[in-house]
Amino acid sequence: MAEVLFYRLSESPLSATLPDLLEKSLARGWRALVRAGSPGAVAMLDDLLWTWREESFLPHGTAGPQAARQPILLTTGRENANGASILMLTLGARVDPAEAAGFARVCLIFEEADAGALAAAREDWRAVVAAGLPAKFWAQERGRWALKAEG
Repeated sequence: MAEVLFYRLSESPLSATLPDLLEKSLARGWRALVRAGSPGAVAMLDDLLWTWREESFLPHGTAGPQAARQPILLTTGRENANGASILMLTLGARVDPAEAAGFARVCLIFEEADAGALAAAREDWRAVVAAGLPAKFWAQERGRWALKAEG
């Protein structure tokens, strides 16, 4: 059964948090599927992962003929084309509890300052808990992640 983790960003932006989470996922030997809510958001994430740190590289790509070979696949689609163990949702992508069962872990990453994203995350939390999936809500506090709720 998939574990669904909600990450509320209040101290560091998505551009700092997502690459760190992806590095940790790759270190575990997991492939990652990163879903964004729009093609423009996918393009922004693609640019971010190419330029986020000079001394590091996060192997990734976008949907297309080479999708299955990508350790990190950036997409707006629902297909798990790279056989990912972890699904990361951000920039308008939403949790589907039925889909979550196909992954070892699902992460919803959203910025506290975005009122729409915050409201959507609350709806998704209720749906995940109602579906009986284990859920954890994490928030940033003084540079660390603090567990705020479990469902």
